Amino acid sequence: MSELENLSTEQLNAIKAGVFDRLVAHLDKRKDVQNIDLMILAGFCRNCLYKWTHAEATEAGVEIDITEAQQAIYGMDYGEWKKQFQAKATEQQMAAFNAITADKLS
Repeated sequence: MSELENLSTEQLNAIKAGVFDRLVAHLDKRKDVQNIDLMILAGFCRNCLYKWTHAEATEAGVEIDITEAQQAIYGMDYGEWKKQFQAKATEQQMAAFNAITADKLS
């Protein structure tokens, strides 16, 4: 039996929360990594994270506005983040993204 199996729900949730915080901090340091590249390679991006944050809060009975969830992930106003850090997607990125999305729709 692994050590993780012996943890309480509270301990396991604290570890998961810490991992999530590290992921968000890592993505914050890597603003050069575009959301479209994350979507192409991993099937999720910062936008997914803020939407999941909002959904989980709602499910837990915590009312947060979507802009609060965006700020929690982006560390700033989402529109401002896009202006400062989001590059226009290249034709190659769009083709790769569209190919992946088409696979999910078929």
